[in-house]
Amino acid sequence: QVQVVESGGGLVQPGGSLRLSCAASGFTLGDYAVGWFRQAPGKEREGVSCISSLDDMTYYTDSVKGRFTISRDNAKNTVYLQMNSLKPEDTSIYYCATVWGSRSWLKCLNGEYDSWGQGAQVTVSP
Repeated sequence: QVQVVESGGGLVQPGGSLRLSCAASGFTLGDYAVGWFRQAPGKEREGVSCISSLDDMTYYTDSVKGRFTISRDNAKNTVYLQMNSLKPEDTSIYYCATVWGSRSWLKCLNGEYDSWGQGAQVTVSP
């Protein structure tokens, strides 16, 4: 079965850290650009970060720059999102998304994802 599964979400105090994992099965995640986006109830989807398929270029939306780090471990077929200095406004459901093809990087930057997982809840609260 071809799918990605997010894990690592939870409840954390402001200033704390979490690491989200996006584990792929049924395909080679390294062949895809991978993005993380978040969506809170009643709010629009927001692209958070992307990592390219070939040379691991990275992108971060302004609100998380310097706090979040995206990385991939091809041996584990997994992409990570390390989130530090978390703020209450980071509270959301975080989704891992994949993009395939020659334009995968641009598509990831534009939020044009091919598929995504079920999401992981991140709650930042005192």
